[in-house]
Amino acid sequence: MNLEILENALKKRWTYKYKWGRKQSNEWDESTNFIYNTKTFSSLLEQIKHFDVNLQNYALNRWYNFWSAMGVEYIFSIHKIVVPNINRYDKLVDFKINNIPFDHKTSIFPKGFGKPIEYAKKNKIEMIKWLYINQSQEGRKHLKNRLFIVLYDSICHDHWKLKAEIFLLKKAIDAYIEKFDKANLCKIKFGDDIVYSDIIWLER
Repeated sequence: MNLEILENALKKRWTYKYKWGRKQSNEWDESTNFIYNTKTFSSLLEQIKHFDVNLQNYALNRWYNFWSAMGVEYIFSIHKIVVPNINRYDKLVDFKINNIPFDHKTSIFPKGFGKPIEYAKKNKIEMIKWLYINQSQEGRKHLKNRLFIVLYDSICHDHWKLKAEIFLLKKAIDAYIEKFDKANLCKIKFGDDIVYSDIIWLER
């Protein structure tokens, strides 16, 4: 994967407002699943030009989030201690780090958490529990190991734009993997399930 080409493609989405129009749903996912095979932004615009505005916004966001995630997973995969999952349809595992399976989720810092980022960083387990409970509904919802990348833009608060900053993401991921230690993971109990989780913070 060429990370420079990917970053340039993702940044073209910045000229359009970041609106969902509705919460993520299986029905609208099925209507926009072409985003998985659409690598360029110009091709995406061509395929959505006849959609109504709400479905256009939905497709724009799914494409942007998916290809940013593909870039993140590629960055993880180039590290020796990381083994990517070759099954792209597996919703529980994206890769293993030192043989520990993880799903990864890149998220903007959520307003719904209700507390500032300084609090969240000092109370990481509380933040992780909130993310598990409140994000990734329907097809992506699960209580298994998850590695969160949380984005925070203190300059203009367009946190979502950091998903396109592939080389900033790479810097943060590289630093995390270099110091990875299972002993530093958060061990959280949900009912009868135990999950291992952590947060990689990307701030600017």
